[in-house]
Order: sequence, then C-alpha cells, then structure tokens
Amino acid sequence: MAQQVQRRRLSEERTAALVDRLKALLGDRCTTSASEREHHAHGESYHADAPPDAVCYPTSTEEVSAIVKLCAEAGAPIVAFGAGTSLEGHVCALEGGITIDLKRMNAVLEVNAEDLDATVQAGVTRKQLNAYLRDTGLFFPVDPGADATLGGMAATRASGTNAVRYGTMRENVLSLTVVLADGRVVKTASRARKSSAGYDLTRLFVGSEGTLGIITEVTVKLYGIPEATSAAVCAFPDVGSAVQTAIETIQSGIPISRVEFLDDQGMIAVNRYSRLSYPEQPTLFFEFVGTEAGVAEQAERVKEIALANGGAQFQWATTPEERSRLWQARHDLHYATLAMRPGAKAWSTDACVPISRLAELIVTMREHTKDVPFYVTSLGHVGDGNFHMGFVIDPNDPVEFAETERLNAILLERTLALGGTCTGEHGVGSGKSKYLRAEHGDAAVDLMKTIKAALDPANLLNPGKVLPSN
Repeated sequence: MAQQVQRRRLSEERTAALVDRLKALLGDRCTTSASEREHHAHGESYHADAPPDAVCYPTSTEEVSAIVKLCAEAGAPIVAFGAGTSLEGHVCALEGGITIDLKRMNAVLEVNAEDLDATVQAGVTRKQLNAYLRDTGLFFPVDPGADATLGGMAATRASGTNAVRYGTMRENVLSLTVVLADGRVVKTASRARKSSAGYDLTRLFVGSEGTLGIITEVTVKLYGIPEATSAAVCAFPDVGSAVQTAIETIQSGIPISRVEFLDDQGMIAVNRYSRLSYPEQPTLFFEFVGTEAGVAEQAERVKEIALANGGAQFQWATTPEERSRLWQARHDLHYATLAMRPGAKAWSTDACVPISRLAELIVTMREHTKDVPFYVTSLGHVGDGNFHMGFVIDPNDPVEFAETERLNAILLERTLALGGTCTGEHGVGSGKSKYLRAEHGDAAVDLMKTIKAALDPANLLNPGKVLPSN
C-alpha cells in the first residue's frame, strides 16, 4: 500500500497562532480550507497525500520572505508549490506546516531580446512565457511536457523533449532570486553568460527541490525561433531497432531537436486517448529545426538510418497544426495511460544511462514487466539516454504496490550498474532518496547533508525530501 507518512506537527496552539499572523500579513491569501489543503497535499503520482496546515499565496519576493520569517520563528515546516505536476512526492507536506503556493507570482518581469534572456517570477509557466515572447521571434525551449512553472522547473532541474538540442534547466538558468530558510533574499548571479566570481550558487539551488531555499525569480536563456521545423513519426518492428536508430542518429552528429520513443503499449494508449491511428508498434517521434535546407538534410539522413534499422511508415508533419497535434499526443501520454485504467494512479519512474546502454536497459525492463497484471508503458527521451516507465496501479492494493516497488528497484539498480542516474528529470523528492548513497557514495551524500544543515539548520524547508534519513 502507499506509504503512510509520519508527521512532526506543531501543536494546535502554535499552528493557530502562526496562521493568525500569516492572515494578518496576507488577508484571505492565507487559507486553512480543507479543499485548498487537500489540493496541496499531493502532486500527480501514487505517493500518499500529506496536507499542510495552511496555504499561503504571496505575490512578491518580499511577501515570501515575510512568510518564511514567521514560519522560522514558529518552527513550522515550509513547502514551496508551483503547478503541482511533480511525480516523486516533492510537494507533500510530510510534517504539516505551511505550503507557499507561488502561482500568483506570475509576472514576466523583463525580456532582454538583444541579450537573449528573460527574468520571470517563479509562478510563470513555460507556455505563458512563450506566449508572451510570441512577437519577439524568441522562445524558451525547455519542455517537460506538463505546463510547469519556471520556478518548479528550476527547483527540480527539469528537462524534457528538447533537452537533446537545447539542454536542461541546469544549462538554461542564468540567475535566481532565492529566499533562504531565515527569510534572507539572495540573488545568485548576474545576467552575464559566464562568470568566475565565487561559488556557483545558481547551480546549487537548481535541482535542490525547495530544500535549500525558495526560488521566487528566474532568469533564463532564450533562443531564436528556427526558420523551419518539421516532425516525423516512424514505427519499428521491436524496441531494440527503435532505440538503436536514436543512438545512431546522435552518434552521427545530426543536430536533431527531439527524438522520443514510445513502446507499443504507449502507442495503444495514445491512439485511444487522442483519437489517432498510428501503428501500435514501438515508435520514434522526431523533430528537426533549422534552415529549410538544413531540416531537409537532417530528415533525409535520419530516414536512411531508420529504414536501415527496419523502420517503416515514416509519416511527416510539417504544418504547425499537425506538429502541435503530434506533440500534444506525446505529451498526453501520462493521462492516456491513466485512461487505460480509470480510477488507478500512475507510478511514473525515470532513469538515465549513457545512450550506448539505453537499448539494453529498455529491453531488460520490458522482459521483467511482460507478465504483470497491470498496464505498463515505456517512454524515452532517447536522444540523451533518459527513459521512463509508467505503472498504472491501484496503490491501495498491497500486491500491486509491492510488485511495482520490486520492478522500480530492478530498474534503478540496473541503471546504476550501467553508469546511470536514478532520476534523469523527475527529481528525487521523497520517492528516490534511498538511492542517493548508491549513486553518489557516502562522502558525497554527507557533503549534501552538511550544505543542507548550513543553509537550513532547523530542517524547515521541504523536510523529508531529497536527502536520505540514514
């Protein structure tokens, strides 16, 4: 069954006193309503709900700082909340306390078109930013699928479908404004594209999942919208042939924008959910960007590689409407798999290995899951070795939960043995903290704990996440 959390809550009296002070600061933007607390008790995964004692909606860095100072005085845990799309228990309030929902901090503060950067409040979503940039000829490329907030994407070091060409949030964040555990406000860097001045504080907070500070503003890189874009879908006779095509594409130096893998079960779910009619076989989704001539050359070279590996039915999508429909279907896979078993929950896990070992990993896991009694899909951002499995289970069924735990352990142990990481983009949260020592070693994890203790000695910021308890 889903893990039941143990909470170290404040007393009712201290909680009530803190809430009174927060309401004096924020008015009705601090709430204890049951529906609001329940909404902030979970992300989009199997993890057990854990509601906060109250939810605050600040509109500025100064208000976040004031909230944090009050919580620090009271000794109350603090959980930052963006769009709630996380998959590893990041936003569950394991020890109660206060959730700071940043969605009302949704202003685009500055766009420097000539310098190719923008500064936004943490609650701005990637789609909102790109809509704002539409007339500038620029765009922000990091695309995790969900319409996540930029603050949340920075906090989890998100990546997604475009990472093979444009990189992850780690490569695309120039600077952050962060509120520390005692309420102090830190700006981690300037807008300069490189610096040798002091420690790299930006990278310290990117991927820290709200455990070291609360990100309130993000400065990101922008890119010119390509002259031409084309997309294609190609079916393959088996998983190995599809993944090998992706590997050869990358090894050939073809500057492809996206290359995504869906197995046959994923294609069945996508066809039903999005009312499409693609072959229900292991499939690659490609996107090519650049000049008209460059796109044509990339596409032809990839088509040759695909056909040599048994690919068939190469289908093109060249108009914006066709491409949008194609990629929306891919992005809807999470909901498509859930629709295959109404009422179930998705245990979506991810791993990342050197691309030369990716086919081996996927084929191995397909063998391990072929006889399970629940729906399982495989998805890969195969251009950079990132691979996901989706288990559609009843988390309250102890047999299904135990079997999924076993399969997840096999995946992650095999991933680490192949020189990979236990999470390529979902983050650690509370779900994968037990794998950190196996991946990084005792000395590295102990150093992480030292950093946490230095910045958050009372362990108020998102307690129970990232770092293992032992």
